[in-house]
Amino acid sequence: MITARAPGKLFIAGEYAVVEPGGNAVVVAVDRHVSVHLGPARDRGRIDSDQPGWAPLTWTRDATGVVADDGRGLDHALSAVRTVDEFVIGLGVDPRNHSLRISSDLDDADGLKYGLGSSGAVTVATIRALDEFYGLRLSPLEQFRLALLAIIEVAPTSSGGDVAASSFGGWISYRSPDRAALAELRARDGVLAAFRAPWAPLAITPLPSPDSLEFVVGWTGAAASTAQLVADVQAAVGAGTSAGPALPYERFLTESRARVADLTAGLAHGDPERVLAAVRAARRLLVGLGTGLGVEIETPALTRLCDEAEAIGAAAKSSGAGGGDCGIVLVPRGTDLTPMLDGWARAGVRRLTLAVAPPEPRVGAR
Repeated sequence: MITARAPGKLFIAGEYAVVEPGGNAVVVAVDRHVSVHLGPARDRGRIDSDQPGWAPLTWTRDATGVVADDGRGLDHALSAVRTVDEFVIGLGVDPRNHSLRISSDLDDADGLKYGLGSSGAVTVATIRALDEFYGLRLSPLEQFRLALLAIIEVAPTSSGGDVAASSFGGWISYRSPDRAALAELRARDGVLAAFRAPWAPLAITPLPSPDSLEFVVGWTGAAASTAQLVADVQAAVGAGTSAGPALPYERFLTESRARVADLTAGLAHGDPERVLAAVRAARRLLVGLGTGLGVEIETPALTRLCDEAEAIGAAAKSSGAGGGDCGIVLVPRGTDLTPMLDGWARAGVRRLTLAVAPPEPRVGAR
């Protein structure tokens, strides 16, 4: 039996802008994980999970590749299996059947999602297990490439920031590749060709942890759909809706790039004040985007989470697509968190016990 795991993630800055090719974000991996347990199988492959609502899935192969026996469409684990299957065939390796079971501590005990990137983590963990199963010895960057190819088969608008965090660990600066071009290349020439192609403008760079700042995470108790929120924003932009007279979408992208650059520089140079200022500015930018487009990115619970944090001198914002899920806080170490946490409790916001997952041994790719 092979066991592999991958951490969840939280976005620190760059949300929405990072879905554009070349968009930048800062993402951090957190120490809650998805685990995949994999072993050989005979006639059919199988995917099972301990998550509520999951129905076991068996799969076989037809002329198109790996398919679910019950006609179910691709989910993230099955897409990862299908992607690796195509990859090893391209390498001249005979594919084999296998059975995998997925377990996760990214959600609460009732199965409610915290918003820690379970889709990216389950995909990366599945790729890692299959890497060992086939003896491929893939690097973190190669695992990332296969995982992103699998993700965009299921969720074409995914930026890949969650996949990068799950693949590399730690704090990272991420610049997204052109996923539509990669999907088109895969459809035309296959997984191996897409895997080996140049992935410009992709960049993944490790960042130092801000040791003088404490990283705190609050959960609103309301799950949100990243795919739906991203689709809502893109639909509003496509319809010509402006994010307010002072913030058209193109300006939002430019401002987001600048805020991410400020945050990256603050982390790289150990400048906590610059980090805090960049996070505060990133919050204002997202609130402006949501207000202008009529999309609720910062919900009332997230507003309360952030305002209570700012009242004690911290910087805070929604993480990821917003609409619920988590907010992140960076606060100078030694600050009394009691007033913030008491305010959170009154608002129904729960502090999550999280730490940063350590970087993988080989990080950094361009």
